[in-house]
Amino acid sequence: MFDAKKLLEQFLGSQVPGAGKSVGGTAQSALDMARRNPLAAGAIAGLLLGTKTGRTLSTSALKVGGLAAIAGLGYQAYKNYQAGKSPEQAIPQVTSDSPLALPPPQSPFHPDSVDNDQAFALVLVRAMISAARADGHIDDLERARITGKISATGIDRDAEAFLESELSRPADLDSLVSAAVTEEQKVELYTASRLAIEPDTRAERGYLDLLAGRLQLPDALIDHIDVAVTSAKN
Repeated sequence: MFDAKKLLEQFLGSQVPGAGKSVGGTAQSALDMARRNPLAAGAIAGLLLGTKTGRTLSTSALKVGGLAAIAGLGYQAYKNYQAGKSPEQAIPQVTSDSPLALPPPQSPFHPDSVDNDQAFALVLVRAMISAARADGHIDDLERARITGKISATGIDRDAEAFLESELSRPADLDSLVSAAVTEEQKVELYTASRLAIEPDTRAERGYLDLLAGRLQLPDALIDHIDVAVTSAKN
């Protein structure tokens, strides 16, 4: 079995060497990066999540990657929501000089907590792929193109087979929602989905609204997550 947390790193790796430099604006640059360094930020995201999202993640101010990025953003949003702050009051100052604050070790949001095991890391990968497919940009032709490129990234063969399987089967929102048992897991599931897309189409907005409703997350908490993710991507 492959390492699901490592696969999340391949989706949301920390910034590439030479932090602060743009990765480039084309799908080819993402593919070239994936070939040179499969763990580089946004390399796999550029292939699976679409050029726009992959590029946004690649140039993100986040200094941490993978599960730490998802858990950290979810933790900040959840903490500010519980404190009764408005999203406008609680915009995280995530920059290259002021990186994302990680959850404390005793928090369920911590990447090494029992809630964030390998099984749930795999759920988060599936959630990101499901969200990326919401606008229909991954059709049969696009899926064939992506699967033909995945092997060039040099990822684990089991992980490659998993990604190809996820791309070929219908999205299963029921299984994603049921896998998030605790409130913290629900926040992380939504945060990962929000990281995977920019909700600038009706289909993407509708998908996130449906997911939030199924997870029974309050509107105010969703607003905090949206602000946290947006600030980290800028």
